[in-house]
Amino acid sequence: MNGGLHDLPSVFIRTAITVDLQHPYRSPHNPVVTMFIARSEYDRGINTFSPEGRLFQVEYSLEAIKLGSTAIGVATGDGVILGVEKRVTSTLLETSSVEKIVEIDQHIGCAMSGLQADARSMVEHARVESQNHAFNYNEPLRVESCTQAICDLALRFGEGAEGEESIMSRPFGVALLIAGYDEDGPSLYHAEPSGTFYRYDAKAIGSGSEGAQAELQNEFHKSLTLPEAEVLVLKTLKQVMEEKLDSKNVQLASVTREKGFKIYTDEEMESVVGRLPTN
Repeated sequence: MNGGLHDLPSVFIRTAITVDLQHPYRSPHNPVVTMFIARSEYDRGINTFSPEGRLFQVEYSLEAIKLGSTAIGVATGDGVILGVEKRVTSTLLETSSVEKIVEIDQHIGCAMSGLQADARSMVEHARVESQNHAFNYNEPLRVESCTQAICDLALRFGEGAEGEESIMSRPFGVALLIAGYDEDGPSLYHAEPSGTFYRYDAKAIGSGSEGAQAELQNEFHKSLTLPEAEVLVLKTLKQVMEEKLDSKNVQLASVTREKGFKIYTDEEMESVVGRLPTN
């Protein structure tokens, strides 16, 4: 601070000299106050890289996901299990209206963590892509292709595609776990707001993802059966949830070759919860 303007980052100096000098606190003679009032141009620009090669708005969207409900996916040889924590913020809230796992197609589903409104846009886009593919080619869309379509949409913030006007003013604040069963067998993908996606055997996202991922690292093995994966998902959620786990505040779904995508009923949830270890 003793060095004055010479010790400030150049981005703040450039911003500071453009402020209204009539404001009593905005003056070249008070650069420290000005620095905190002014916002970095790299912070505001959703398509502007910082000198360090960072997109701050994308980083902020990843932070929003860390505030969301914990979601877990586990892939086995027979199918994929998705599990999500359902946060009930009021006794007046109808728990069935809290949808954290949704169907994209008969053979694909996804779990979400982050802003649900953003997730709805991504899911609707994926549904349209899947139906268009089935109509044009008379075959189901591959899970990887569905994930790619979602990530292509995630990259369209700040500018339109092929001369179109911008359709989004900011990156999506949600991450998805996309589970499906296609000609390649069962698969699980993680899609981020940055447009990046990876395939996983087991993955956790959301507020409890760090602890949940560590538990999955210790407990997952390739020979897991579908019933064992159900227990693993709920046991892991139980460890990271603040509330006591029961059949009402968690949601499970599976994707298999025989049944496709299926969300568990209340009776099925109670059955799986009853198989959890008591300790």
